[in-house]
Amino acid sequence: WDAAYERELQTFQDIGDAGEIWFGEESMVRIIRWLEKQKVPLDSSILDIGTGNGVLLIELAKSGYTNLTGIDYSPSAIQLSEKVREKEGMPNIKLKVEDFLVPSAELLGFEICIDKGTFDAISLNPDNAVGKRKQYVRSLCSALKPGGFFLITSCNWTKEELLNEFREGFEILEELPTPKFCFGGRIGNSVTALVFQRK
Repeated sequence: WDAAYERELQTFQDIGDAGEIWFGEESMVRIIRWLEKQKVPLDSSILDIGTGNGVLLIELAKSGYTNLTGIDYSPSAIQLSEKVREKEGMPNIKLKVEDFLVPSAELLGFEICIDKGTFDAISLNPDNAVGKRKQYVRSLCSALKPGGFFLITSCNWTKEELLNEFREGFEILEELPTPKFCFGGRIGNSVTALVFQRK
């Protein structure tokens, strides 16, 4: 990931392109629309897990949210998101290098946690993926307040699989609509987007 974000950092410095938006623009719109529909207060503490280039946080800030934190374990990703934040004039967004699987003591009490692809990336780790997924759920339980919301967008996991992964400590609130496709007479989704609530 460091190498990928170093390339994106160089591209941003060269031409001002912030790089890849995981799952596209509509994934950010879907999240913001849900927050607005739920009338989530604009000062709610929001954590973007695996923030990458930080573009989701910029969009949240443009929508009026004021208490935003982004973490990524890649220092290059955080450098890139700092440059994007600076260009967009959003100095209040907090960004830090942080490994979500080994969270620091101050990573707690968030009202909303958002994940677009980070759980997917952790799930693909060749070293003890099952243990890392379990650790992710433990980290999420400590980062998110009881009653808080967890919004996850995944291209690796079905709704049923995610319900199973997050069964301890979380309950499903709703599935967000994502683009559908039809293949061989069956309808499916290439992306799953769910909202959980911490018990």
